[in-house]
Amino acid sequence: MTGLDLKETVGQLVARQPALAPVFERHRIDYCCGGKKTLAAACHEAGRDPQLFLEELLRFAHETDRPPVDPAAMTLTDLADHIEQTHHRYLREELPRIKEMTAKVASVHSEMDPRLPAVHETFLALMQELTSHMMKEESILFPMVRMLEAGAAPPAFHCGSIANPMSQMEMEHQHVGSAFALLRELTDDYRPPSWGCNTYRVMLHALAHLEEDLHLHIHKENNVLFPKALRLERVPRFHSPTS
Repeated sequence: MTGLDLKETVGQLVARQPALAPVFERHRIDYCCGGKKTLAAACHEAGRDPQLFLEELLRFAHETDRPPVDPAAMTLTDLADHIEQTHHRYLREELPRIKEMTAKVASVHSEMDPRLPAVHETFLALMQELTSHMMKEESILFPMVRMLEAGAAPPAFHCGSIANPMSQMEMEHQHVGSAFALLRELTDDYRPPSWGCNTYRVMLHALAHLEEDLHLHIHKENNVLFPKALRLERVPRFHSPTS
């Protein structure tokens, strides 16, 4: 692996080398909503030695055999399709399952941990926001992205620049991050208590995996899809002369 630079932003680094995402997850270094911070700044904020973190990135890269999906190498259309078919599909399958588990655990164990009803309520609000978020991306933003890439000239969008819905999506991504910060606080960073039943433990594992998938999901949008679409929108286009 070459080109690792502590001055590079975390979002740019993971955009170029997506296989490194699990290392950032392990150290709780935000590469999606916090992707504009330099690697050095992100390490210091997380209490990690930047040089040691670089060495871990190198080791992890050598140990990883499975080729990751590289969103930066995709066309805008392919990336939008990938997000829908991979991350949106996962959310539609997983959100109802976690909803049932949070409700069950709260009803059974709230006497042992009075925070559990708040876990359920926080998740319900998160689920509602994510469901609305996916609908807006699939019905408004992603069709705009596909039109932009397919058109010979910039299309006239009803909302003006494509930057406007993207700004809304980024704000909603921040809300998702805040919800997970609260869930971590309410669950002691997804650590089950000694008395926790299997459903309790599975619920915490599911929440942790959901957060990890959403980090990668948001990264692909904030740091790859959105900037690439904005750059394309700014490129002058010319119609071919007709005969």
